[in-house]
Amino acid sequence: MSTGSGADSAPAPTTHDSQTATDSPRKSSMFSSLKVRNYRLFFMGQVVSNTGTWMQRIAQDWLVLSLTGSSAAVGITTALQFLPMLLFGLYGGVLVDRLPKRPTLLCTQSAMALTGLALAALTLTGQVQVWHVYVAAFAMGLATVVDNPARQSFVSEMVGPRQLQNAVSLNSANFQSARLIGPAVAGVMITGVGTGWAFLANGLSFAAPITGLLLMRARELHVVERTPRGKGQLREGLRYVAGRPDLIWPIVLVGFIGTFGFNFPVWLSAYADDVFRAGAGAYSLFNTVMAVGSLVGALLAARRGTARLRVLIAAAAAFGALEIVAALAPQYWLFALLMAPIGVFGLTVNVTANTAVQMATDPAMRGRVMSLFMMVFMGGTPLGAPLVGWVTDTWGARIGFAFGGVISLAAAVTIGLVLGRVGGLRLSVGWHRGHPQVRFVPREGREELAPAA
Repeated sequence: MSTGSGADSAPAPTTHDSQTATDSPRKSSMFSSLKVRNYRLFFMGQVVSNTGTWMQRIAQDWLVLSLTGSSAAVGITTALQFLPMLLFGLYGGVLVDRLPKRPTLLCTQSAMALTGLALAALTLTGQVQVWHVYVAAFAMGLATVVDNPARQSFVSEMVGPRQLQNAVSLNSANFQSARLIGPAVAGVMITGVGTGWAFLANGLSFAAPITGLLLMRARELHVVERTPRGKGQLREGLRYVAGRPDLIWPIVLVGFIGTFGFNFPVWLSAYADDVFRAGAGAYSLFNTVMAVGSLVGALLAARRGTARLRVLIAAAAAFGALEIVAALAPQYWLFALLMAPIGVFGLTVNVTANTAVQMATDPAMRGRVMSLFMMVFMGGTPLGAPLVGWVTDTWGARIGFAFGGVISLAAAVTIGLVLGRVGGLRLSVGWHRGHPQVRFVPREGREELAPAA
């Protein structure tokens, strides 16, 4: 279905085909996808707008807190921003499969710019009320319902299948870099000139991605044939995923880890205040070290050039195990250092699952599948946070953190065994050159269907 690549025009692959597809690109340079002009324009625009988005997140929370004096009101704002994804995420994927991606992104990015500019106008004129912020957060969430799957799908149209892993990894590196820069700039701006100017900066920042989209060369895109309007397309997408073990199990794994393993605001604040009694500075340090680790993980994934399912399972298992180890860390400095590898493996799980699912999906279904992926990953944290918070409040921060790590590790091991069974593999434990080696090998008498499971 692609005019730019034979790989995209093939029918939906089997488990073996999808593995071949994701394994075909070998290790390449860390920034190889930036050689593609259209993706380079996209990337540069995202550098600016991601920084602005992080600025608005900080300014939005601070504004709500200053207007109400209530942490619960801040939580309501966050919930309203995620609620549209939970309610309408799958329908967003249906729309994305029907619509051309570049014009769709021009609309969603413009809508996001307007929310920032509206908040800036209300704040700078002294008219802002907390319900204005609630409406803006919900509007931003509605735009994200379509923007997220459209951006995920559009990456493959810009770079093609061979550069997809590298481009997805660089997108994550881009986001993590903004996560380091945006809050710092927002803090300076809020202190110096006020929250309204941070909202204005975010609204204006969308000029960069919109300009990049307008400057792209349409003839160089790996255009995918759009799905015609029809009944039952949402159910069709769900049936498609349910019938593909190489899609559903990575999505299930990401769901478990997103729901139970990524509740760091709950844990890190509890460790900073209750365990180490080091205050807000420690909380900031923990988040900064984790963001650095996530950035390193994104760059390593960009260099790796493949999206093997065994890498996904191994990274998820390491992520869960490290959370358990960190939960038991007796010293402040050791806990802080462990945030870096946790960030590395957490980001590796996200990038590898994202790329593996995209590459194994028929291009005509990619919007629906990626909307399900993003809904499970992004929507899981708000659902799991109350449970994890209750465990943390009842039994303490160490038990709460270990609880998330145990579930993440158990999910990785269980789904790894399931994928191995589906692919006709068995677990082999032995020694190789004096080192222990754990890997999946084909069962006797069976063809290996999923060598990377």
